[in-house]
Amino acid sequence: MSDDPRVPILMYHAVAAEPNDATRALSVTPAAFARQMAVVADLGRTPVTTAELATAWRTGRPLPARPLLITFDDGYAGVHRHALPVLAEHGFPATLFVSTGWLRGPYDTGGALDTMLDWGQVRELAAAGVEIGGHSHTHPQLDQLHAGDLRHELIHCKEIITDQLGSAPVSFAYPYGYSDRRVRTAVRETGYAQALAVGNALARRAQGPYALRRVTVRRATGPAEFARLVEGRALARTFARDRALTKGYAVLRRARRLRGRTLRPAF
Repeated sequence: MSDDPRVPILMYHAVAAEPNDATRALSVTPAAFARQMAVVADLGRTPVTTAELATAWRTGRPLPARPLLITFDDGYAGVHRHALPVLAEHGFPATLFVSTGWLRGPYDTGGALDTMLDWGQVRELAAAGVEIGGHSHTHPQLDQLHAGDLRHELIHCKEIITDQLGSAPVSFAYPYGYSDRRVRTAVRETGYAQALAVGNALARRAQGPYALRRVTVRRATGPAEFARLVEGRALARTFARDRALTKGYAVLRRARRLRGRTLRPAF
């Protein structure tokens, strides 16, 4: 095996039969999710959590054969209703990154895009073996925030998760996948041990613990394409347009931040 193996980290958002327009493109149907998890099993992949992967790479502890990560962003209700039974059927762990100000309950800021989990459901997911990570409080573009607002988003998110679950989250995912050195430093200083971006490439130890890449699973992802994602094949061709957009928006975000303006996300 390579000294720096490539690991697919799947990035999901909503799992819903009838998502609203805001989440449709980055959602999958319950039936599609069930088929996709069957493919993961059939291809002999071994899912692990974000914390398990990062700990193995940090300590040199061996990973299981053919590791893979299943991650969910934001905290949509379908993760509990539709995804959890499928994960349990296969015995798959996963990681859920929650935007604490979007979840139903005492901290709800009203900014959520669709029906969200409540904290009782988040606790049930955690009890079932799903790692709960941070995804900021209100899901902003973190690289566009001033230092005080950035710290608040990170610290408040961590404090709420700790209060609700009884243990502090150790993994983080950047909203929209956006980060820069300043954001990554703030995430590390907040106490998160690792963080995930997007990048639509396989994760490698050489990326460092605060810039691990993921591949996007969306409503348009068909069976053949999904199998390629799981096997890490033809990613450059599959995500060519996404990568071009990401590079362009990175340049614009840096310019806008210097001028103190906020840029609308590409997706």
